[in-house]
Amino acid sequence: MVAKRPDGNYAYIGTDTYAQRLADAVTNTCDDLGLVPPPRQAIIEGLAYALPDTEIKKLVATQRGRKVLKSTAYREVQAGADKVLLLMCDVHGAAVVPWDLNDRTVSCWTPPSPEATQRVKDLVANDLALLDAQKAAKSAEKERDARRRAPGDETYTAEALKAAEQKHVDALRHVNKLEKERQALLTALGNRRPRPVVRAAEEGDEPKAALTLAGQPYEVAVHVQRYAADCLQRAGKTRGYDLVESLVDAGQLSKGMNVLQQWQITNPDGPATRIWRMAAVTGNNRALARLDIFGVRPEYLVTGMPQSLVSLPKEKSDLSLRLLNLREVLNRVSARLNEAGTQPETPPEDPAIRAAKIATVPTEIVIGCTKPAALEHVLRALNVNDHLRGIQPYDEDARLVALFATLVDSYASQSLLGPALAEAFPRARGGDLLDLLGVRDALTANGPLDPLEPLVPAGEEVSPVVLRDVTVRAITALVFPEIPSAPERAAGKRRDTGRFWPVVKGTLQEPAWSQVSGKTAGARTRLWSAAVAQLFLHRGNILSALGLFGVEETKEGSRQDPRSLKELLLGAEAGDATAWAALVQRMAPALMHAPEPFITPGQGSEAGQGRKGVRRTPSSALASLTLAYTSKNPAISRPLLLAFATSVLEHPDAALPPSGEDGGPLVCYSERHLAEDEQSPITAGMVIVPDLEGRPTRYVADKEWFDETFPVELGRPAPALAASSGAATGASAVQSGPADSSTSHGEAPPDPRERLATLRRELPARVELVGASYQRAVDSAHTLMTDFEEARRLRAQLGTEALPAEQRIEWMEKLAKARESAQGSVTTLSQVETLILQI
Repeated sequence: MVAKRPDGNYAYIGTDTYAQRLADAVTNTCDDLGLVPPPRQAIIEGLAYALPDTEIKKLVATQRGRKVLKSTAYREVQAGADKVLLLMCDVHGAAVVPWDLNDRTVSCWTPPSPEATQRVKDLVANDLALLDAQKAAKSAEKERDARRRAPGDETYTAEALKAAEQKHVDALRHVNKLEKERQALLTALGNRRPRPVVRAAEEGDEPKAALTLAGQPYEVAVHVQRYAADCLQRAGKTRGYDLVESLVDAGQLSKGMNVLQQWQITNPDGPATRIWRMAAVTGNNRALARLDIFGVRPEYLVTGMPQSLVSLPKEKSDLSLRLLNLREVLNRVSARLNEAGTQPETPPEDPAIRAAKIATVPTEIVIGCTKPAALEHVLRALNVNDHLRGIQPYDEDARLVALFATLVDSYASQSLLGPALAEAFPRARGGDLLDLLGVRDALTANGPLDPLEPLVPAGEEVSPVVLRDVTVRAITALVFPEIPSAPERAAGKRRDTGRFWPVVKGTLQEPAWSQVSGKTAGARTRLWSAAVAQLFLHRGNILSALGLFGVEETKEGSRQDPRSLKELLLGAEAGDATAWAALVQRMAPALMHAPEPFITPGQGSEAGQGRKGVRRTPSSALASLTLAYTSKNPAISRPLLLAFATSVLEHPDAALPPSGEDGGPLVCYSERHLAEDEQSPITAGMVIVPDLEGRPTRYVADKEWFDETFPVELGRPAPALAASSGAATGASAVQSGPADSSTSHGEAPPDPRERLATLRRELPARVELVGASYQRAVDSAHTLMTDFEEARRLRAQLGTEALPAEQRIEWMEKLAKARESAQGSVTTLSQVETLILQI
């Protein structure tokens, strides 16, 4: 005979019969409205198992023999071109899990990658091993202390004490080793965790209005959920009142929005489990605070509640048993609290008393949508809008990331995202083939970068380095859109700002174009820096970018060099100083977001080096690196610069720590004089210092090496140049190429031997650049011929009149000139082939 449940404030979840009725009602209502419902199992296990029968009765009605939702039980929300159906009801206060993907904690997560996921698994294994090692060390310490006090034979006691002391030393050494390995893993992860990957849930191979997480081992799922809760708690401490006490005193006054989500947990000693729960899209802090009041940890809801924590009276506790059924868990929680609430000796701090006003809470649950594939993006946008318009404190990094996501959505809603990217990438292989939904996720770091592949120039090999460079350029183009060149302005006529600048102005609520100031430029630069930082595993300070963009870029646009990374590297190798200057700009994000950052926010003091060190701003660091290309510093060479640039661009994709050529240990340059146990661990993504020939050394590059190799003085214009040009900048100082053989300023002509060595080093890259240029010309000619052939076919098919003779003659004259130039270049190339044999 089943014991009667105690009555009280806390509701009990209903039967399967009512759960099936709710599932029928949700499915039929979505069919009537032309929306896609969640999977039936999600409705039953994630939603119905969190509602009492009395609540389901309020939601469901019968029409013409079929179950539907009452018209007062749901509402439709239009989110751009997508529509979401929300069910309004009261759910059990302990039934909702905080969402891992809350936008307030976006800076706590790194982009997902197989390497980062594997490091999390290694970190979890290390934590378990470290816990066992600490227990063993504590046991060895107790054994040693016991031997010190042991009576009896002195010889035996001395030998036993020596063995116990050695055992304790070995145990401590093992603990220190594991702690060092843990610190290395945390450093390799950027002291963050990879963002959980969600996608639309499927039922019968069709996407549905719910989300599902990728499979996770049990220990990893617990670790990630605890990490998410800790990050959310830290973000919530900035509010001006205690949320937990507010809920205890006044209950939940506003509704939150939830979505049905599935967790797939791989158990070490059994089959995989698939658990449906409601995840809080908005009101994450409230969901976490409610669980805290109920005394339920978030990871218990997604991995299984230990039976021993919610055992019923006269039920034997089983420490190895985990309850997966949400209805069973909530009923046991309610029974325990109802029973405690009736006891007169129950203290006021007991959950049975404190949770009384949140026994059930009003909420809205996503039960339908028009496009399941876009559901995650729509929910993110709703979460962002809810927070940006709220009054709660917002972490600056997270606020800027949310604001950038709103900017991307503004481009998309006005059908300008594709045109803006097509204009920014004139050499794209397929700018009209963009999957705009995937592009939005890629730009906001909520998905892979693969959808941006059509923006890669034709002939360029697609790689993670290239895709990340394209993504940074796309972000730059959206944040600093170019405006049309200024024509001859008539009196009283305003400047035409084009199609894209008004999107930025409206989204960021900036002043008119004519009133843009340094303050606006600084705010726009911080937005750019926060958006770009999401692409990197090691997130540096977003203020490291201050000064990289000024009023000119904010008003006129970024004016990016259209050349690809391959062309810029070849151009720098061939002696093109402008290519190196553009390459330095492309390197800037990787210099800021490295394991050992090379560019940091403004440091030092203008008053003098003795007070706070040498004054160094981010723009100073970039100027020094730019001018190093043309400097006469004997400690800097072109091979060193090119090797450093290549390593910096590739470091975010490194899966393994770097190693020396001879396999010897590496050490950070600034720690080369420290003892081995005081040195920082060498982790994946660190850059090895190159020598003058570009070969790796035994040191790892860090800020000290960068500042020594590219000092502040290097970024300042020479006195003669400053006197002649006034405020010459680093970018303008490199316009004259290194191959200039003039003897201005009284300089001696270059040594012929050095000139020959330079040419032999640069000419191979120039040959490759010329070959790539000719290939592009051939491809353009082939495309032109294909288009003309299609035009001729369509004219013959439609029987339209021919073009005027004047226009045809004009086109033929232009092509004749192009053909003559091509024939002349063939003769020139033949001469070059002859000269190659004479070098």
